[in-house]
Formats: sequence, structure tokens, C-alpha cells
Amino acid sequence: MSVQQPNDNYLYQEVLVSPMYLAGTGGTADPSFAPVAHWPHHYLDDGPCQLVITSPDHRIRIGWYGDDFDLWKITAAEEASSSTRWTATFNHSMPPEVVVGLTTALASDYAEADVYDGNGRFLANPSMNWADAVRPLIDAGWTHGGGAASGTVEIVAPDGQAGVLIDNRRYRFDEEAVTLWAGPHGWGTRAEAIFTAGTPSHLIAATAATMVDPAPVVRERHHIHREVAHLVSLTPVTPSTLQAPRAPTPLDVRRTAVTQAVQRAARFPRTAADLRVMAARSRTSTSAQNPSGSPAPALAARPSASPSTPRRSR
Repeated sequence: MSVQQPNDNYLYQEVLVSPMYLAGTGGTADPSFAPVAHWPHHYLDDGPCQLVITSPDHRIRIGWYGDDFDLWKITAAEEASSSTRWTATFNHSMPPEVVVGLTTALASDYAEADVYDGNGRFLANPSMNWADAVRPLIDAGWTHGGGAASGTVEIVAPDGQAGVLIDNRRYRFDEEAVTLWAGPHGWGTRAEAIFTAGTPSHLIAATAATMVDPAPVVRERHHIHREVAHLVSLTPVTPSTLQAPRAPTPLDVRRTAVTQAVQRAARFPRTAADLRVMAARSRTSTSAQNPSGSPAPALAARPSASPSTPRRSR
């Protein structure tokens, strides 16, 4: 007796996924770029990094590695040519809605620096109190996990499917110190965000805050890994599921921001081919310069050629 396979209509049905931290990337990394859509974009032909978004002064860099093992690598430095002060790396299984927490905080920090002292909180020294970096998790009821090695602290979600590991034994700014994780062990199931020791605590906290947002995210059924499917709640998207008749709460505001990010991301290129074409155009067209002479944002008016960002070829 043959086993009936799900049809395409079922597999491509949009569903609300909860908890969000187990939802995966959904085939696109674009929402993570929405808060910095106005920053310069650089499309690269060669190497694993296909797109680099930089602050106007190039002190903040957001690299997207669509075909490699690290999907996002975000760094900051005191000067455009100076050594990196800190690095945050998000792997291929981390939902872009989590990355939005960091890119939003960076955009805010940079805007404030431009108005005030020109330096910016994104270069602040991390707090001496490790709990400051994960305060949103503690406030949401995440508790100490057992089995952490000496000199480390682990905080785990109530469902045991997400957590953070803090390594207090790290002394150099470029050593890995904080790891946010979600999902069971495995290349296709474990989401990770790794921060080096020099990362400002408020930026880690901004990222962690998205992990405890109970608002579900939209995915297609086939985006959910089969080893994660039994750990999440899936609700088919219908007009009734998307209604919010009550007054907006802070969580609703955050959900709206992510939704708007996804809508703006629909204009972004989503395949490696798109990115390479954009790079070629930028070299052959003089229209990439705005009247002031600085590069114009290239992603703003490009239609998507494919429904998803490239998956890893390795």
C-alpha cells in the first residue's frame, strides 16, 4: 500500500508558526535588511559573500552569505579602515525576524551618533554584568539550565527548545562569548547567533528581545524542517487569523514592524543570480549616483525574480 504524499497546495500553504525562533529562514533573508534599506548596498560577484550593506561611513558592515554556511555576518569598527570591534554571526537556520532586532538597533544607534557625538552606542563597551545582555530572556521567564561548564552561564526557554550560552572565560574582544540558539542539534535544525566578547550588551539584548516575542511568523509548510515540525504550532493563514481587533500592544507594534519589513523585502533581489546581475549593472551604469554624488540605494525598486533566497549549495 503506497503512502499518499502531500500535494503542492498543502506544502505551499502559508501558515503562522509559533514559537517564532523555530520557524527557520523561510527561504528569504530579506526582512533583516529593511531597517538599513537606505544604507549603501554593494553587490559582489566573487566569493561567498554576495551582498554587503554598510553604514554611510562604512563603520558598520552587514554581509549576507547566501550560498555559504553563515547567512549573515555583522561587524562594527571605530573607523572604516580600523580593525573590527565586534562581530555577530547568524547561521542559515536563524529566522530573519530575529536578525531584524539587531539591524533595527544598529540603525537607531547610527542615527543617534550622526546627530550627537559622531561615535555611537554601537561601539560601547559591553556591560560588566552578563545578565544585561540577556535581560529580555530572564524577564520572559527563561531560567538557568543545568550542565553548563565552569565559567559559563546557560539560560533556557520554558519549552527547552531555545536558550543562550554565555562564556565568561573570554577575555579578548574577538573571542566568541554569547550564543543564542534555538532548535535541536543538527545542521538544518539548530539556529544560532554568535556574538564576540566586544559586542555592546544592549545590541545582544535587542536581538534576544525578538526571541521572546510570542507573535507568530508566516511561513510556507515546506519551509518547516521535518525534525522541527512536531515542536511548533502551525495555523493556516486566513483573514480571521490575521485580524487584530484589540488595541495594539508593544508586541503588536513589533509584529507590525516585522510585517512591514517583509513587505519592503518583496522589492529586494532574492537569488544569487539577481545579486550578480545587480553588481554588473552597478559597474556599467552611471545612474547609481544620486545628485549629491553618493551611491543610491540599489534595492529599493528591483522586482524579485524568485520566491526565495538561494539555499546552500554545499
